Amino acid sequence: MTVVAFDFDGTLSDSEMTVLLGNRNGTAEDMAEITERAMNDEIEYAESLRQRCALLEDLPDEEAQAAFDEVKLRPGAADVIAALREAGVYVAILTGGFERGVAAALEKEGVEVDAIVANRLPVAESEARSASEDTSGQRPRVLTGEVEGPLIEGTKDDALEVLTAVVGEDRADTIAVGDGANDLPMLEVAGFAVGFDPKPAVAPSCDTIVETMAELHEVLEDEGTL
Repeated sequence: MTVVAFDFDGTLSDSEMTVLLGNRNGTAEDMAEITERAMNDEIEYAESLRQRCALLEDLPDEEAQAAFDEVKLRPGAADVIAALREAGVYVAILTGGFERGVAAALEKEGVEVDAIVANRLPVAESEARSASEDTSGQRPRVLTGEVEGPLIEGTKDDALEVLTAVVGEDRADTIAVGDGANDLPMLEVAGFAVGFDPKPAVAPSCDTIVETMAELHEVLEDEGTL
């Protein structure tokens, strides 16, 4: 069994979750700017994530779910995932994005992976009364503006180490696929690093670069993974 670890936003998906969420409260442009700086390694990823999530404070949870429902896999990604699992490969998604968005995209395509390591956006009752408060006095649930999860300060090389230990595989036999600066830790320690249309700061750490899922499928075949 081989382990293939994917990034999500920018790799398996061309959706950017924080931007989709930002569309719901008018902060999408700010989200995109912060994301771009982080992916180019101009700002620490953990700080960038906290800044973006802070912009979502008080966003109604139903609006957040609507944004997550917009997340979709890149064309051909579901086929690659399905082919890997059929070949007996352990498929993991390691993302600084959010569990709910990943789950929605996979469910939409009818595919599953073996593990998802992702972050979460805490939800709480709104402190302010609103017209949407129901007759029972229940206040609407909103995002707190905070973020929780293993991939805020934690890095993807550590997550990959845990996965390989659980599966019983050597990390040298793993394949990592990513595009941004926060993917560098796993790309640098994996046995084979694939950059998916990577940012300039990431490309030098990749063993090969692809721009489509069809190209990735060919690379995986060439490596004997499929």
